[in-house]
Amino acid sequence: MRKLVAGLAVTLDGVVDSPSGNWMRFDGEMAEIIGAGIAEVDAILLGTRTYLEFAQMWPGLGSDVPMADFMNHTPKYVASRSLTTLDWPGSHLLEGDLAEEITELKRRPGKNIQIPGSPRLVRSLLYAGLLDELALMIHPIVLGTGARLFDGEAAELDLRLVSSQTLGTGVISATYARA
Repeated sequence: MRKLVAGLAVTLDGVVDSPSGNWMRFDGEMAEIIGAGIAEVDAILLGTRTYLEFAQMWPGLGSDVPMADFMNHTPKYVASRSLTTLDWPGSHLLEGDLAEEITELKRRPGKNIQIPGSPRLVRSLLYAGLLDELALMIHPIVLGTGARLFDGEAAELDLRLVSSQTLGTGVISATYARA
């Protein structure tokens, strides 16, 4: 069975999305880790907001940008209750029960399914027991404000560390699974 894996950048205070802009310390070392993860993926799962942002950004970049090539040519599944049509080629709207749709996607033959971003979707799938791995790039910065991965969640969730690596920038790449 395929694994559903999420990849998020997060600050020390748990912020995953902030209006303050460029806080991520992206470099070649991080690109290698992301590239290795992408090599194990042949499908993408997105929430509404991330889909809309990515559908504006990635199609305008050429295939000479490796991430754009991956994003534009990999099948995309979109979990959304508000969207009715998807304009980005290769995108498919998940319209039924999300848990059933995700379980069916995971049963299909193929490589892993990646969730790049989409923190609300990641959180809901993690609590529902559908997310197999949570890969975090933990950046050594405190922003104080912004959307957090576990904003307002009161339920306890026990995770186990699968792997970790400290990068030269001070970023910690850590992958977790449900305990």
